[in-house]
Amino acid sequence: MVSENLLSSSKRSPTTPKFCNSFTTRIFSDVAGDITIVVDGESFLLHKFPLVSRSGKIRKMVAEAKDSNISKLELCSLPGGPHTFELAMKFCYGMNFEITAANVAHLRCAAEYLEMTEDYREENLISRTETYLNEFVVQSLEKSVEVLSTCELLPPIAELVEIPNRCIEAISINACKEQLVSGLSHLDCNGESTELKSTCLEWWVEDLTVLRIDYYQRVICAMGTAGVRQDSIVASLMHYAQMSLNGIEKCQIWNPARMKPSPSMEENHQSIIVETLVSLMPTDKSSSIPLSFLFGMLRMAIMLDAAIACRLELERRIAFRLEMVLLDDLLIPSVRSGDSLFDVDTVHRILVNFLQRVEEEEEEENEDCGYESEGIGSPGHGSLLKVGRLIDSYLSEIAPDPYLNLQKFIAMIEILPDYARVIDDGLYRAIDIYLKAHPMLAEHECKKLCKLIDCQKLSQEACNHAAQNDRLPVQMTVQVLYSEQLRLKNALSGGSGDGFLSQRISSGIPSAAMSPRDNYASLRRENRELKLEISRMRVRLSELEKEQMYMKQGMIDKSGNGKTFFTSLSKGIGRIGIFSGPGRREAAKIW
Repeated sequence: MVSENLLSSSKRSPTTPKFCNSFTTRIFSDVAGDITIVVDGESFLLHKFPLVSRSGKIRKMVAEAKDSNISKLELCSLPGGPHTFELAMKFCYGMNFEITAANVAHLRCAAEYLEMTEDYREENLISRTETYLNEFVVQSLEKSVEVLSTCELLPPIAELVEIPNRCIEAISINACKEQLVSGLSHLDCNGESTELKSTCLEWWVEDLTVLRIDYYQRVICAMGTAGVRQDSIVASLMHYAQMSLNGIEKCQIWNPARMKPSPSMEENHQSIIVETLVSLMPTDKSSSIPLSFLFGMLRMAIMLDAAIACRLELERRIAFRLEMVLLDDLLIPSVRSGDSLFDVDTVHRILVNFLQRVEEEEEEENEDCGYESEGIGSPGHGSLLKVGRLIDSYLSEIAPDPYLNLQKFIAMIEILPDYARVIDDGLYRAIDIYLKAHPMLAEHECKKLCKLIDCQKLSQEACNHAAQNDRLPVQMTVQVLYSEQLRLKNALSGGSGDGFLSQRISSGIPSAAMSPRDNYASLRRENRELKLEISRMRVRLSELEKEQMYMKQGMIDKSGNGKTFFTSLSKGIGRIGIFSGPGRREAAKIW
């Protein structure tokens, strides 16, 4: 009976020198080892006959040797190294050992390297490993993932014998089978908890996290081709990112120490992971990738200085659902030294993408309908109003940043069209905060900034505050007071409109010299403006009615003293300090 410890290695005893007599182990009592095989610096004292009877490579090396009594051979770059060679030699000697998912890929590649084919002996090592792969590995998703993960350290010969391809195909096929089973489980889970449903549907997602990113990419592509559900693929992408990217859940916190002149190898590897995961995201618009995950990936891409194409793709996906974004999501820390605290440029690009999407949707809708179909309640306009409120809140959050450039701040304001804001209260608040945080702005810069506010779109509360705000230019304060006076006059006269509205109505008459296409575009623009004006007037209607009632009552009460309403109103306005005074600073603080 041949014993397993008849196979010897020079590294089994560190105190014994190589090729010592103690390693001349005999298979039989009268047969000594006659050849030494060196694999990656480790020597094995073996016998020619069992080796040449199984291995074509060793047979050729012995036959081609100039010395017919050759006693030493060296095998370079043997797949799996000394440990796998030892198992292959056990097979040559007829010793028993177990082929498992952990060693089958190494054994298959080593057998290919050693040319252990059926030409030399039936049921040779190649045949035995192929049998295990076909009967056990490709039938199981778990074993296929395990074998694929062991191929990461193997040379290109693994691709030559198509072990990765077969494992990837087996994973995708078995995932489809699990998808069918999980569909039945989902029916059984109706009425159970969401956690249970998730467990029923996505149990295999965690298995794929052990794969290297290049193998993982190939697996996900194969799954998509095979028909695996996109929500399952998204769940896998999220889990892989969470397990592979260090600190993705903490990337909302700015850490200047991470920004180094030259990124480390680990950061380069993580950058590749981010770029690959983004490229694997489903392109179907119906796929629902959580916005928190998209923003987390975007922050990681910025922090790791990933490829521009990767960041632009994330920004495009976020812009597609910008109306659903929360304010905290947009507060992306800036990683460039000397820049503002927040990455305003990224948010600006997201907003540009959103506006392009809205415009494209409007054009498609108009082409389908053949007429102006957009209204106050349309999805496109509703999304634009939501984004307008979101951006105003964002501007208020970034305005206190002392390093925020005025040009960037103005660019964020100007990019939104006028009809994206029903009222300008949020914009006024953001500009007021910016003026307070940047007291050194020149007068012409303050004027340029305040011109962006439409005084006729300010609420009563905002107008009252602006009239007492000494941070505003004088022209702005006068314009606010005039707008309020005009509004009150129209309210007293019972009119529901103002000069601004009438002017817009008169400007909406198309010119006969214009082409039909230009006329249609002009009508669309004017129609939109009119509808927005009506919406603003409805918002103000309740306030105006209350003010009118109080004012008429005041006129009746004061008529006995010989004072008219307009006299008291003019004196009231005169009491408001326009240029200076301690009371206005206090009022501004309250705002």
